Amino acid sequence: MEREWNVLQKEQQKELEKIDICMEIWEQTKQELYVSMRFFHVVLSRLGFEPQYSLDAIGTNGENVYFSPDTLISLFRQNRIEVNRMYLHMVLHCLFLHFVVPTTVNERYWNLASDIVVEKIIDSLHVRSVKRYVSPYRKNLYQTIEKEKGVLTPKNICEFLQQKDMEEEDLQRMEVEFYRDNHSMWSEYLSPQSIQERNKPWKEDSEKMQTEIETFGKEQSDEIKEVLEQIQVENREKYDYRKFLKKFSVLKEETQVDMDSFDYVFYHYGIELYGNMPLIEPQEMKEVYKVEDFVIAIDTSMSCKGELVKQFLRETYSVLSESESFFRKVCIHIIQCDDKIQSDVVISNEKELRSYMDNFEVKGQGGTDFRPVFVYVNELIKKRAFHHLRGLIYFTDGYGTFPVKRPLYETAFVFVKEDYKDVDVPIWAMKLIIEPEDLSGKVEVEWT
Repeated sequence: MEREWNVLQKEQQKELEKIDICMEIWEQTKQELYVSMRFFHVVLSRLGFEPQYSLDAIGTNGENVYFSPDTLISLFRQNRIEVNRMYLHMVLHCLFLHFVVPTTVNERYWNLASDIVVEKIIDSLHVRSVKRYVSPYRKNLYQTIEKEKGVLTPKNICEFLQQKDMEEEDLQRMEVEFYRDNHSMWSEYLSPQSIQERNKPWKEDSEKMQTEIETFGKEQSDEIKEVLEQIQVENREKYDYRKFLKKFSVLKEETQVDMDSFDYVFYHYGIELYGNMPLIEPQEMKEVYKVEDFVIAIDTSMSCKGELVKQFLRETYSVLSESESFFRKVCIHIIQCDDKIQSDVVISNEKELRSYMDNFEVKGQGGTDFRPVFVYVNELIKKRAFHHLRGLIYFTDGYGTFPVKRPLYETAFVFVKEDYKDVDVPIWAMKLIIEPEDLSGKVEVEWT
């Protein structure tokens, strides 16, 4: 009995020693990454480490890294760079909130796409702590997806995989190539409330990291720019298009029953007449925020696709045609412009807007210059063509000359994600990026 007890104690001691070794490995991993990537300092310290003997894989739930000591030690013996890449791989998943899986996507595709995104970033980092040979297979896949989808994001890659209708053999090869951590832990060990609490600090870290790189890392090498681009894409705020249009609305009284208010004259009359019985009569006028004066500018240069322009107009029409979005009588100028004004159609009611949509035709197809529209609108303001112009939305591909001076009204430049490349709009403007396949859903907003 004593002998068995001694054997058990020795086994327990060996396991404790293994755990100590593993903690040293993780600490060394963090130190090596710290030295070569100063912008990752905060996020590299976010995760804790918990040994899990029931696992033969390594993964994180966004709070802790769960690992099998034997698996980690084996990976370290194989190549310590692989441990560095493993840890950075998990940190990037957390930084970009990849564990928040959209309900509209195939989960298998999402897991694979998330792995491809972070491996692409790590492969672009020319630092000794994570540098390894990038196979032609990887390079070719990165280039193919970027050519078709632009910036590599999980959503873009999911769309790519779905459109290609991948064979099972090809999917398995990609999964083997990019697999590193166990994604099943993304939602394990955490309640729904805990998941929200977990996501918040990672979101804050991501925004702080973006600010730091934009402020101090502009002269850094290309790999930092790629990290920044990915963070910018992930940090763009999802914003409802209807709510966005309210930025251009004005408060005004309109004839309609207001059930949220009542006539005080009738109220006091009832109190005086009956003592304890007020008379409640809803107001017949209601103060509402709606679009009244508005400008939609359309870039009709050669680089702007006509069908995407029509999609944008259809979505704008669907919003504006709702009774709660704009007043019965409005003044909406729809201006088509390339390097000069091609047309200006004034819409005063829903019927005219519908007619314009039914007979819409792109005019122009020249170069791109944004300045003529602003000069033209400023002239309209001088001529008192508007009662209260609040805003201008400019639908464009972004390749043109922006005006230098800030206009008197709010301005937003709208880009289509299909062709979108990051464009620095003027500091006084808003920048929106619209998904071409789903203009009726959310749009991404970047406030500058």
